[in-house]
Amino acid sequence: MYEIGVRGRFSAAHRIEGYDGSCAALHGHNWEVEVYVRGDRPDGSGMLLDFRRLKSDLNGVLELLDHHNLNDVPALEGRNPTSETIARFVFERVAGMLRGESCGVDRVTVRETADTAATYRQND
Repeated sequence: MYEIGVRGRFSAAHRIEGYDGSCAALHGHNWEVEVYVRGDRPDGSGMLLDFRRLKSDLNGVLELLDHHNLNDVPALEGRNPTSETIARFVFERVAGMLRGESCGVDRVTVRETADTAATYRQND
């Protein structure tokens, strides 16, 4: 099994609804997002997937979030914009972009800070 990953960043604000603490107030982060893709068959050139392709797909998703209040992003409507929610959102979007490829998204990790992270992966 092979695995590759890329990292991207975006800046955005959010507030955690229903939370009893300071994160209930509007605040911002410089988020870091990692996407890992797995598969067992590299292509004829020996690559599982071109890093540039994966990076481009990730950046396309992050553009939907960058410099926005995440509570107001239409694609997240009805969801509390926690790190867990963002990880699943990115996972689902990138996975959809990779349909038909010989690999798929294994996991997405989202960091609000250097010391905190949430990861989403689907059950096998």
